[in-house]
Parts: sequence; C-alpha cells; structure tokens
Amino acid sequence: MEKSIAINAGSSTLKFKLFEMPSERLISSGAIDRIGLTKSDVAIKYGDGQKFHKTMDIKDHEEAIKLVLDKLLSLDIIKDYNEITGVGHRVVAGGEFFTDSVVIDDDVLNKLEELSELAPLHEPANILGIKAFKHILPNVISVAVFDTSFHTSMPEENYMYALPYKYYREYKARKYGAHGTSYRYVSGRAASMLGKPVEDLKLVIMHLGAGASICAVDHGKSLDTSMGFTPLTGIMMATRSGDVDPSLLSYIMEKDGISNMSDMINTLNKKSGLLGVSEVSADMRDLEAVMDNNHQAKLARDMYMNRIVRYVGQYVAEMNGVDAVVFTAGVGENDIGIRQEVADKLSYFGISVDPEKNHIRGVERDISTDDATTKALLIPTNEELMIVRDIERLKK
Repeated sequence: MEKSIAINAGSSTLKFKLFEMPSERLISSGAIDRIGLTKSDVAIKYGDGQKFHKTMDIKDHEEAIKLVLDKLLSLDIIKDYNEITGVGHRVVAGGEFFTDSVVIDDDVLNKLEELSELAPLHEPANILGIKAFKHILPNVISVAVFDTSFHTSMPEENYMYALPYKYYREYKARKYGAHGTSYRYVSGRAASMLGKPVEDLKLVIMHLGAGASICAVDHGKSLDTSMGFTPLTGIMMATRSGDVDPSLLSYIMEKDGISNMSDMINTLNKKSGLLGVSEVSADMRDLEAVMDNNHQAKLARDMYMNRIVRYVGQYVAEMNGVDAVVFTAGVGENDIGIRQEVADKLSYFGISVDPEKNHIRGVERDISTDDATTKALLIPTNEELMIVRDIERLKK
C-alpha cells in the first residue's frame, strides 16, 4: 500500500505527516524539536490514539529523519521503507523560479541554494531536510511545495516596491508572500462550502498563527498578500513586528548602539510582535489570561486586531467586494473572541458572526448569522494534505 510523507524542516525541528495514498488517510504524525542541541524531544502519534515519546540527543537532520523512519518501522506503522513512495517538502521561498510545486533534482537544489537569501531563517533548514531524505531514500520521488508559488499570480503593481527599478531588475527585490499552500487548501474548501467554483469567488483569508498573514484571493488567484519580500512584514505576529517605517529602524539603531542590521532584523523577527509589546508572552492565550489587569497585554491584542482589520478592509477595496472572509491557522481556528471581534469590526461589509455557531474550535463551519450578506467561515488549514496531493499529481 503506497504512502506519502509531508515534511516541514526547521532549523532545529522536523515535523511530518504520513498519509495512505490515494485515500488521503492520515496514518501518523510527529515532531522532533531541539535537533543539534541536547535533549531533543521526539513525539509520534499513530494508530488509535497511540503515542510514542522520548527525549534524546539528535545531532542533525539526517539522524532525525533516520530516527523517524526507524520508528515508523518499529512501531509497525509501516512494514518496509518501500511503502513510502513520495516525500513532499514544504519550502518557504520559490522566488520567481517556481510558480508551482516541482520534482526535486540537482538543478532544483541549486536554485534553492540561490534562493536561501530570500528566506534565511527557513530555506537552509528546508534544504537540509531535502538532502537528508534524498540520502536515506534516494529512489523515492521528492517534491518541493513552495509557500510563495500561490502568490506568483499577483499583478506587478501589487508585488513591486516603490524603489529604484534596478533593485528589482538586478536583485529581484519584490513582494513574494508566504503561506501559499495554506491559502490554496483553504480557498478550495471555502468554494466547496459555498457551493461555487473558486473561480467565481472573492475571498479574504486570514491565516492567523504564530506567523500570520492575510490574502486577497480573487477568482481563485492571489491578488495581494500581507507578507512581503520575507515573512517579516504585514500584520503583527507572535514575535514578528509586521510593518515598520524603515527610518525608525535607523533611528533605533543609532539610539541603542546597534551597529549590525542583522541584529535589528533579529529583533524584528524574534523579539517583537505580541511578545515585544506585551513583554508577557508571544502566545495570545497568555495575553488574554492577564489583559484585564495588564495594559501592555491588552494593548498588544488591540494592536493585533487593528492590523487584521486594516488589511482585510484594504483587500475588500482592492477586489471591489468580497463573498466571504475565512479564519484559519492556530489563532484563527481556535480563538473564539478574536473571530467575533474581527467580524464585529467588519460589519460594514455585511459580515456578521453568530456567537453560538462561533463557539467552537478547530472544526470546519460556516459561523455566519443567517442574515449575513458576506459569509464568515472557519476552515482548519491542512498544508500537509496539499503537499501529498502535489506528490500524487507530479508522479503522473
């Protein structure tokens, strides 16, 4: 029985989901944290609620992948490596090279190396995962599925920055976006829920997780999205700042004695957002638990809401209307209050959420009131399913 595995490799993490194909039945999922550090945490789910958990030292991604494959065997999840007939890798940056998912060969790997500077926090780790799997399973088809490819449909006026054109011509300095695999899945599910072809719909999708972005999906294609050249810009996130005036960065660097721009970028990526403003946590749940008595925690949440509403309104204007707004990813799928408040602030567009329908977490549902003229949908994302579907498509 054929199986495909979807891989998401981070700098010190490895996440996977194993599917039986073509039935798309999820067989197993798991994650390894702290790769290359001491006390790596290994967690695998399988069967009827069964779990494997162990803490051990894992020196690199190849050792992590070998461990995962060995555990799939020893836990009787697979009988033989040959059952795995496809490996799909989430890759953040495809640049202008890749407008679709692609079978990985040496030429693709070389291009990914070139693209690493577009996503320095993610792409090198993605490449490590690809190379490790290719070494262990050299005869199995490997597919790269890009976060950026869905956004290659953006018109030039939306992806270009108002900088000297030579920076685009010489360095490909432009907006690339991210979360495209999620937007592909969610827009397809939204069309099914609404009973219309995605080509007939105008959607604004809010991917609200630790990394968060918003996308205007116009007739099935990305018209615009909040993330930019890297995943740093756009709305406020867990630890990322979102949009900031570049002149402010120069001012802060001078005042704070920061001489290296990479140090400033690190602050924007890892010490800003909800964490930076609240000085409490990067997790919205922690902020909501204390915000009645903590001004900064409430401020962080209010700013988060403000940025979401600002971008949604912009995208409704760009599309000259909207058929539905969609909530997805960790916060979008699970934070009842955020969904309600966003909808309330967007009531001008005919959006209205039913509190009873909305009182749910992580379940696909139309949460609109019966008289809403614009639908509000809750759709849990499933990027891994899109990845294995792309493997099947490219096998043919």
